[in-house]
Amino acid sequence: MASDPTSDRPAEPGDPAGLDPAETLRMIQRQQQAARDAVEPDGRLLFGAWGLAWLIGYLTMWFSARATGHPEGWAGWVLAGCIVGAVGFTIVHSVTRTAGLRGTSSRVGAMYGWAWFLGFTVFGVMLGAMGDAGASYEVMAIAANGFACVVVGLMYLAGGMLFEEARMYALGAWMLVTAGLAAFAGMPNVYLVMAVAGGGGFLVMAAVEQVVRGRRRSPGTARAADGGAQSA
Repeated sequence: MASDPTSDRPAEPGDPAGLDPAETLRMIQRQQQAARDAVEPDGRLLFGAWGLAWLIGYLTMWFSARATGHPEGWAGWVLAGCIVGAVGFTIVHSVTRTAGLRGTSSRVGAMYGWAWFLGFTVFGVMLGAMGDAGASYEVMAIAANGFACVVVGLMYLAGGMLFEEARMYALGAWMLVTAGLAAFAGMPNVYLVMAVAGGGGFLVMAAVEQVVRGRRRSPGTARAADGGAQSA
């Protein structure tokens, strides 16, 4: 009987016959991580959206307030538009990323997305109530920035726990620290703190997220995945 000409050939990269148990386990873990990344909110996009919103919005407020200590009305609309855009993006991204899932995962994603809407709705109502009660401009400014930081910080803490993302949780903690720092910065430096510490913190974490994902998809990882797909 003729022998199989392929029986004695050396194992090629990606060939399941040439993988040891440890490498097989690593491939399975990489595939699981890829599947998880596909159905959970992308930190790069969320961090980037909020980072740009805070950096642009609060720098605009600071620049317009340097001369008088009070920002111009148009700057407030720029900030409001940036925040509304970031909230809207977060809701849509969180809901659509989990839309294909069923059961608990889908419900958690939807509830987390809409919690942003509820948080900032109540935030606006509370500011309106403070204005009706006769709060001064300085008090309103501190409260507006502090409440925004607290809402965002707590939502990121909750997201870190729900999605088991340490970086999201760490960013939430940093935003709470930013709220405390901004409260004592005075006018108009409170806006600069929010832009640099708040917006900058988001953008730094977006860069960290990109590096982490890049390491997961290193050339060696990609070759192993491609080899496994071809052998299948």
